[in-house]
Amino acid sequence: MEHKITSTIITFNEERNIERCIDALAPISDEIIVLDSFSTDRTIEICKSKKVRFEQREWQGYSNAKNYLNQLATHEYVFSVDADEAPDVTLQNAILAIKKEGLSGVYEVNRLTNYCGKWIKHSGWYPDVKTRIFPKSTSQWEGAYVHEELVVEGNPEAKNLKGHLLHYSYYSQEDHRQRADKYSELTAIKMYEKGKRVGPFKPYISALGRFVAMFLIKKGFLDGKAGFTIARISAVSNIYKYKELRRLQHENN
Repeated sequence: MEHKITSTIITFNEERNIERCIDALAPISDEIIVLDSFSTDRTIEICKSKKVRFEQREWQGYSNAKNYLNQLATHEYVFSVDADEAPDVTLQNAILAIKKEGLSGVYEVNRLTNYCGKWIKHSGWYPDVKTRIFPKSTSQWEGAYVHEELVVEGNPEAKNLKGHLLHYSYYSQEDHRQRADKYSELTAIKMYEKGKRVGPFKPYISALGRFVAMFLIKKGFLDGKAGFTIARISAVSNIYKYKELRRLQHENN
């Protein structure tokens, strides 16, 4: 008996990504649900022109939104994707194959990121393995602020699927810097609330370590100029993260 899959997507102002995402999911999905937090660009118009279930809701965080989508899903198995992602043909075929043989447990995909037009194969960015296909009844997204994590009852070992989940993440260096700083700020809040405290030299020591790890140890230099830029922005963002944590320390002393 062939199993069915509900694909879920979160959107906010994703007009440059959402059509590609939906079109790539259409051949493998029995239902596609988009949860939008009141976009102001053409996202809504594009979604309504496609065969998707379109819902809108105020933004309450990643984990909250993804758990809400799980509740909306008609089918037991969910394929959770971001609007800037799209399964390639090899991954589509792998998903069709597991649907035909019967879904069981959880499945992970290899995410390949496009950075300003270049596919990144090193820098610690690949393979960016993510568990994305799972049974909704035994799965829950957890994590406040940032970097939500899927927790599945019994902690089953994920089966890796062939192909790639193509991640059209950054269209410009400015886009990367803005998002990196946003995540750094949220991470600093999370660290502070967990009781993490750091000294004055930590931002710079951490930044140097991050650059060396990404560009040299994880062979970012093989990604060329893009690899250098990724390591540099990540290092600068690390400085910002720990400075933000120190600011919280001083403000609340």
